[in-house]
Amino acid sequence: MKKYDVRGNILGFEDTINVEIHEIDELFATMQDIDNKDISFTIINPYMLREYSFDLPTDIKVILGINEKSNVSVYNIVVIQKPLENSTINFLAPIIVNNDNNKIGQALLNPKRHPDFGMSETIKSFKEK
Repeated sequence: MKKYDVRGNILGFEDTINVEIHEIDELFATMQDIDNKDISFTIINPYMLREYSFDLPTDIKVILGINEKSNVSVYNIVVIQKPLENSTINFLAPIIVNNDNNKIGQALLNPKRHPDFGMSETIKSFKEK
């Protein structure tokens, strides 16, 4: 469990400024608001599901202090559904973590530049591939 300072905003959760990440397994983790225990996100390691590459927006690099040598992790927020394989993943708003300075932020990717990434792709769509 590591604590991170949120830089910028997590969409819809502008008051979330400190979070902890709890790894569940190599695919899933949770991101918990330290100051409001009622706010928790299920997050996923996208690289376990698909090819996932994008140019990190300059504003995110700046606010997170990221350079070419930075130890960076990427997660995506999952909206849990029943059954689990119907849960959806937002690939257009990745959570970016700078593990060197414990800063975290959310990037917003342009869907026109990333037509293969959706806002609500189901987990089962990757199991079928």
